[in-house]
This record gives sequence, structure tokens and C-alpha cells, in this order.
Amino acid sequence: MRTDKMKNENWKMRNGKWVFLLTAYCLLLTFSLTAFGQTPAPPTTTTAPTTAQSNDLQSLITRQASLVTEFEVNGLKVLFKRREGGQSVAAGLFIKGGSRNITASNAGVENLMLQVATEASASYPRERMRSELARTGTVLTSSDNYDYSVLSMTSTRTNFDSMWNLFTDVALRPSFTKEDFDLAKTRALASLADDSDDPDTYLQRLQEHTAYAGHPYVNRPEGTVESVSRLTLEDIRRYHQQVLETSRLLLVVVGDLNVNQLRQQITNSFGKLPRGSYRADSVPQLSFSSPSVNVTERSLPTNYVQGLFAAPPLTSPDIYPMEIASAMLRDRVFEEVRVKRNLSYAPSAFLSSQAANVGGIYVSAVDANQAVRVMLDEIRRLQTHPLDQTDITGVVSQYLTSYYLGQETNAAQAANLAEWELIGGGWRNSFETIAKLRAVAPADVQRVAQKYMRNIRFVVLGNPTQIDKNIFTGQAGI
Repeated sequence: MRTDKMKNENWKMRNGKWVFLLTAYCLLLTFSLTAFGQTPAPPTTTTAPTTAQSNDLQSLITRQASLVTEFEVNGLKVLFKRREGGQSVAAGLFIKGGSRNITASNAGVENLMLQVATEASASYPRERMRSELARTGTVLTSSDNYDYSVLSMTSTRTNFDSMWNLFTDVALRPSFTKEDFDLAKTRALASLADDSDDPDTYLQRLQEHTAYAGHPYVNRPEGTVESVSRLTLEDIRRYHQQVLETSRLLLVVVGDLNVNQLRQQITNSFGKLPRGSYRADSVPQLSFSSPSVNVTERSLPTNYVQGLFAAPPLTSPDIYPMEIASAMLRDRVFEEVRVKRNLSYAPSAFLSSQAANVGGIYVSAVDANQAVRVMLDEIRRLQTHPLDQTDITGVVSQYLTSYYLGQETNAAQAANLAEWELIGGGWRNSFETIAKLRAVAPADVQRVAQKYMRNIRFVVLGNPTQIDKNIFTGQAGI
């Protein structure tokens, strides 16, 4: 459901599950499976950790946090996590601000600037850059979301020093030639131009306009055909100069490196940037006071439906029970809508990870009224029917397994460190997640379902004559 053509899987930042940073994958997986689900407890028995388990978990959290070194170089905050024995290194230079950096008229400028920068730099013209990247198997890319963007590089440990030189040259001295600009701009416009062709992508665009009206997020980092068409080579050159100051940046590196050597490499490169005085404004939280539904007519074999509700940010204690509530809703709507009634192939419920966060439900169905009625009934059931600890234990076990599988790469761990540092109240919070998930009680899940799963903003792409708006707006939470 979450289709975004611009994101890179390794550095995925948009609409993704919030994920956590832990290096000792095998040890953690073994521990979590034992603690959370391999031997299910009876329905009336809680799975509160024993003292020994709590001590083990706290020791694990402390050990993982000790692997991260935090320091500053001329105002540039650096997070370095050492993964001893790792054969690859991931580095990401994050630009703070996201949608707050742009306006409707220049939306897309940061994204386009990064794309053009990765084409060539002063010391690495196009052909040499491609040759070096191919020869060393290095991945150089960029991506963005509503809250920040990143220039990222993943190389082998053996080639890291030479690729660090390439990475910093791209960040600091991009060529910004007219040829590269025209190529990247044409590519960006081609991607934006077909947004309305794919029903799922178009549904997201419709949803953004409905949910983010009046909010900074209404300016998409990728921009629009209109805004990107207006951008010039001089615009991106000027923007590059504007954002390349250390107060706007965060550097995250994960791999088996010597921290003192890395610090010197950073001092010799990014340490020469001006500090600036950037301070990110806080992102206003979303608040929907009433349910709504907007229907856009299109002749399609099925109706595409998505509804969003305001959700707690990563900095809120409610994010932990909300993650469990969302996972339970996802499983229940799949069971009720697809398995039992065969109304849709892929009904879903989800929770994003944004500074101004959202959750929601999605379905494509010929009988959209019945599918949405069932999904809203499942929300109401989650809000009103008692849960037991066994329900939560199963969800947490499933969640953690998926999480650990998604944390195998240095790039994923670096992205997760940055996410918590930039929008989660600090990178250290990522290590507290397991303990906080384990502490969630059934009453917590029911409470956040009541608090957040309401006043849903629906958008529909399909046949208006098949949509009963009363169904969509009549059961939006208790």
C-alpha cells in the first residue's frame, strides 16, 4: 500500500514502520523469542518479565548504547556506532527540516539538489564516479521524507577511506553541471507526471491534500510537476549553499571503524563548513475534529479507499501501545475483510513514523461500503471489547521478529539512529523500545485506540454512486 517511488529501501524513511537500532541481532532475536512467544502463556496470565529477564534486558540496552559514540565537529553532531567485525560501512548526511525548508513554489528543490549532486562532483566527474562506484561496489544515493532528507553511502570496510573521499566530495563540491541538472530534472518530472496514472499513488496524493491542508506537510519534499518545472540550476546551487552549514546537518556512521580516525576525517571535510544558526521549528501535530470523506471519480474495476487519523509521535509514551493497537487492527481487518468475506485482496491498517504522525486503514474493494463498515466495526471492537495479555504477547513477538529481520544492515541501523535523533527525542530512546513494548498492558491498547482511532479523514478513488458517505463518517470511533 505504501508506494513511494522516491525512497530507497536501505535508507527508507517515509511511511515506514518505526524501527529500532540493535546490533546483536542473533542474541536479541533469541532472547525476544524466548521472552515473548515461544511458550504462550494461558489467556489470563500476564507475561511480565521476571527480575532476571529485566536485568538481562537492561544489560543489553546498556551494552548497545555503549557502542554508540556521540561527538561534535565544529557544530556538526556525529553519531558513530561501531559494529565490530562488520565488513561494510554506512554513512548518512542528514539535512534537518524536511517540508519546513520548502514552500509551495519551490517544493522539490532539496530532493532535486541531492539527486543532481550524486551525478558528479569536482574530483569525481561523471565517468570517474561511476567507475569508482562500480569498481568498489559502493552505493551512493539520496532520499527524503516530510521531516528530513539524506545523502547516503554504503561501502565495504576495505574501500571506506577512498569512498569517504568521494562521499564528502559529492556533499561539499557537487559539479552541478547543466547536463546533470537537466537529466535529474527530467527524471524527477517523469516520476511526478505519472502519479495520477497509478490508482494507489494517486490515492496517496489525494490523501495528502485532505489530511495536510494548512500544515507544513502539504508541501511534498518531491514537489509537484509545477514546482519542479520552475526550478533552475541556479536555484539548486543557491539551496546547496543555504543548507550546507553544520547546524542544519546530522552525520551518522555505522561500521567497524576507528573513532579517532573517523573524527579526523570528518574534521578535514565537514568540519570546514560554516556553523550557521539553524534551529528547527517544532512540527505542529495534526488534529482532525470530525470525520470526512472525499470521493474522486474515476472509472476503475474497484474503489480505492484510505482513511487517516492523527497518531502519537515517537516522542509520546502512547506510541508503544499504539504500535500494538495498529498491528492488532491490521490482523483483524485482514481476517474479517479478506479471509472471512473475500471483500478485498489486501486490506490493511498502518501506523507511520512522522514528527506529525498518522495512522490509518486502507482497502480496495468493489463493495467499498461493506468493506469500510467491517473495518470500522473492528476499530470499535478494539475500542470497546476487553483484551487480554495473550493478544498483546503474540503481536509483540511477531513485531519484534520482523523488526530484527529489518535491522540486519548497517544502513538500516544508521537510518534508525537518525530517525530517533531527529524526530524521536534522541537516539538513546531507540534502545528503550523493547522494554516499553513489554510494559504495555491491555488497558493501554484500548485507551489509545479510543483516543486516536477516530475522526477519520477518508479519500476514495472510484465510483461516487457506489459510496455511501454515511457509512464512512458514521462510525469513526467512540
